[in-house]
Amino acid sequence: MAEPIALPMGVKVSTDIEFREGNPNPYRARVRWFDPVSNGRKSKSEMLPTFVSAEEWVKRVERLASRGVTPEIAESTLADYGESVMDLAMRGLEPKTLSPYMCGWRLRVVPALGHLKVASITNGIADRALNGWIADEVGKSTIKNTISPLVRIMEQAVRDGLIDVNPARLYGWQKLYKQAEDELDDPRSLALEDWDALEKLASALVARSHGNFQGWGDVVKFAACTAVRIGEVSGVRVSDINMDDWTWNLSRQTTPSPGGLADKGTKGKRRRTVPLIPEIRPLVKWRMERAKLTPDARLFTGPRGGRITTAVLRDATHWDEVVAALGYEHLRRHDLRHTGLTWMADAGVPLHVLKEIAGHGQLTTTQRYLHPSKRAVHMAGDALSAFLAAGRETPAPVPPTEPGTTRHLRSVG
Repeated sequence: MAEPIALPMGVKVSTDIEFREGNPNPYRARVRWFDPVSNGRKSKSEMLPTFVSAEEWVKRVERLASRGVTPEIAESTLADYGESVMDLAMRGLEPKTLSPYMCGWRLRVVPALGHLKVASITNGIADRALNGWIADEVGKSTIKNTISPLVRIMEQAVRDGLIDVNPARLYGWQKLYKQAEDELDDPRSLALEDWDALEKLASALVARSHGNFQGWGDVVKFAACTAVRIGEVSGVRVSDINMDDWTWNLSRQTTPSPGGLADKGTKGKRRRTVPLIPEIRPLVKWRMERAKLTPDARLFTGPRGGRITTAVLRDATHWDEVVAALGYEHLRRHDLRHTGLTWMADAGVPLHVLKEIAGHGQLTTTQRYLHPSKRAVHMAGDALSAFLAAGRETPAPVPPTEPGTTRHLRSVG
């Protein structure tokens, strides 16, 4: 919990705008003020692309200063602002409520949004963060305990005059969560049907990307055939791959964090061993050799060597347009994981083994992939009929004919 701080005091600011040639954002907008607490002179500046945007920035800071908000607070990131007003925003909460709120703030809000300036957070940004939390398959109470502290911090920002409307009031999120639950009740419906469909998707994404970057196709195939998340694909290192028995020791993933992307433990902090099937071994081997078997080298990166996220993959390949053209409007990046788990279930992988490969905490989550396909239902009927026929002394009864129909015998010989 942050230390209690004094409420911001109104300050008088002086402003100037300077043009600096050669800078992609050549207009430096600056405000300066006298801090009555430290008895020192402070300043805050921002490089902006146009004179108009620089003027707007200056006017905004002046307006906030007139309301009693110092320029430092006016330009705070969500993480810094939240820490500075946490006690104020959470006042009145009982400890049993405050504790899960603080967990939601630290574990989800700050990694997803903490690096953004408070004033830059819009309804759309909050919506995308919510969709990401739901896609992580966390519980409904966890989502509530994540949204609630964000709402309180942003409400304090409204009271401080940093923003006019609270963008974190996400009305109807329970309906979105229920929709995600309904989809997860039958994740098989989200999967690609077979290997040919996967290859077609991978090729189309490569063709749509800038420079026809083959790496995007490799990421898609690898994610589907290992049934993992895109962040886990980004986290794999050369040292994680065992080419003697063709397994992957999965222990990390790439996720958003304050200041950019960072590697951390997998969801649930569970290490797991994932098989690498023959269909993807050539691309894995090629990438291992390309990395010169350097243990810490990433197996998969973007065209410029950067880390991969689901958003990067979506934007770089024009994912939404490609999947719509292929007739897979429903398909998301996370559905590559559903594809792999569905294929493994259909291949007869035992439930307890599938649970370990998937990294599921609950067996009931894994059981969702065991919903029988139509082919499996017919096979079950055939198996039952064969079992009954094995001990039968008399022929199986002939099904009755429909009224008005005639059965014809065909001679063979």
